[in-house]
Amino acid sequence: MTGGGAGAWFLRSGRIDRSDWWLRYVLPAALLGLIASVVDAAWFPGAWPRFENSAGSIDLADVLWFFPTQGGPVTSVVALAFVVPSIAAMVTRLHDRDHSAWWLLWGLLPGIGWLVLLVTLGLLGTQGRTNRYGPPPR
Repeated sequence: MTGGGAGAWFLRSGRIDRSDWWLRYVLPAALLGLIASVVDAAWFPGAWPRFENSAGSIDLADVLWFFPTQGGPVTSVVALAFVVPSIAAMVTRLHDRDHSAWWLLWGLLPGIGWLVLLVTLGLLGTQGRTNRYGPPPR
């Protein structure tokens, strides 16, 4: 997408390369999600994630699990704030690979769907030619 501003981050169009996707969308979402979980654990102790198990030791599975079954209010607000930008970034990243947004439906396939999206969005590079979604980024 040409041009800047907050709208360029929130609602993208065109194509973005792999490094932009990781650095401008995945990393900030992961960091804010971690901070929100820590704030929820401190201010709302009944909220998920519970980093300690019943024996009082830290349960590593809770720390590494990105999709808790419950969430505190801060985690919920952060998650809602990132829904639209995350979907827009995934779509523009798929466009960079010359795939349509329908590829997001892979995420509904249990087991392998998230792996297909991770490889396509996060590991495969930019197509260096103009495709149906526009010229290569930059």
